[in-house]
Amino acid sequence: MKQRPAVMAAFWLAAMTLAVQGQDAARQALIARAKALELNTPYVPVPGDPLEYHAAGYANIMCSGVFITGLDPAFISENIGYFTAPYAERAKLGTPNIDLVNRSVSVTLPNGTVRMAKQVGSRGFVALPIGKTDVEFKPVVVKSKLPDAKTMPWPMSDAPSNEPWPAGVNKAKVDQAVEAAFDPVGMTAAFVVTYKGRIIAERYGPNITMTTPLESWSMGKSLTATLFGVLIREDAYTLDQPAPILEWQNPGDPRAKIRILDILHMSSGLRIIAPQDPDYDPKRPYPDHLYYYTSTSNAFHYAATRPLQWPPNTVGRYRNTDPVLINYLIRLAVEKRGESYHEFPTKALFDKIGVRNMVMETHPFGNFLTQGYELGAARDWARIANLYLQDGVWNGERILPEGFVKFVSTLAPAWEADKRPIYGGFFWLNGDDSFPAPKTAYYMAGVGGQNVLIVPTHDLVIVRLGHYKGAGPGGRALRSAVKLLLEAVPAK
Repeated sequence: MKQRPAVMAAFWLAAMTLAVQGQDAARQALIARAKALELNTPYVPVPGDPLEYHAAGYANIMCSGVFITGLDPAFISENIGYFTAPYAERAKLGTPNIDLVNRSVSVTLPNGTVRMAKQVGSRGFVALPIGKTDVEFKPVVVKSKLPDAKTMPWPMSDAPSNEPWPAGVNKAKVDQAVEAAFDPVGMTAAFVVTYKGRIIAERYGPNITMTTPLESWSMGKSLTATLFGVLIREDAYTLDQPAPILEWQNPGDPRAKIRILDILHMSSGLRIIAPQDPDYDPKRPYPDHLYYYTSTSNAFHYAATRPLQWPPNTVGRYRNTDPVLINYLIRLAVEKRGESYHEFPTKALFDKIGVRNMVMETHPFGNFLTQGYELGAARDWARIANLYLQDGVWNGERILPEGFVKFVSTLAPAWEADKRPIYGGFFWLNGDDSFPAPKTAYYMAGVGGQNVLIVPTHDLVIVRLGHYKGAGPGGRALRSAVKLLLEAVPAK
């Protein structure tokens, strides 16, 4: 009996070793398959000094955290948004200078170079090019036409609901799930659960309320898909058409064969470096994937001028080039019909489903960067998710085209070819059991522990937003909460 702990330890060590070896074998298979399909095109490294980009990202994060979310600057510096401004790099940049009057933040590099971010209209905060004090577009103040939030019930607003507790739902288990989600080391900031469209659980962390916009990062990719779905319903595009990117229209350009659905599937095949590439080497040049956030050049043009690395629809890779290009197509379509690109999200989507607290940020050319630069309240993300649970219909109005929900929640062919059942159309799929939920569940995900899980089999939406530093334990806490909620809520 005394030997049992040692035997068990040896068993688990062996199991872990086999798991690691299996993961490495799968990664090597991914790399080998991609290499066999690779085209002979050059990679051109991102220009400039990476620390300048980190400084721009830091200034933007500080602005958004202070002026949009309303957090203490010291807390932001320690806990928020390492993605575009890694924690180690912040130490090289000194204390940000926060201008409360002009609503801007400046960060100074060791060589004296200053990076600034400032508020621009209602477009949140924009990092400016070095030496510039303003943007390259005319700011627009976008106003919602929704009535006062206190005058309408959920989901169109925030008035309390008098509905009885839903039959068949175990309230004690729901309460346990809420407690599980708020493991203190996980730094959960907001947690909202809806069942059949009704809020059954809701809790917020210190200094956060139901209307507080929080860092959401790549959940914005799913928002981008949603806005594009609106344009498909309005007959501006079709999924299977070649993407009409202006830079691809020269005779013989192989990129002209890239279809819109290839881009939405994260399988355009365009060549960049991204941290989630299986062959990513952090010692290589500053990754383009981050450059789309921190560069102050024209992100749309940069994305559109990347060469093909693989034929379209053959290799699936999680890269910011694709959502940036979908935003490019959104702008082209909206402005082609003489409408305001910056007002389009509010008029076409937010006002229709009751979203009041979403801030979509841009870069200096006015292009939305909703591959990850957006801040939203948990309730607003729950509204967007419930639009999907309702097959794109809200209050009797079809907002997304028929079949679009199925499209985004179905495995992308190139990812299936790579034997990774995890990606659809700018939504992640639960095909690898990332969550203790049915494989038919799909979700929005943002770095730092931001998640919105949609579970069609249970009419369930689970929103968890957290502060970046708590991502690891916060993710584990969320999975514990999901397990309890699936036990609490009956399947259809």
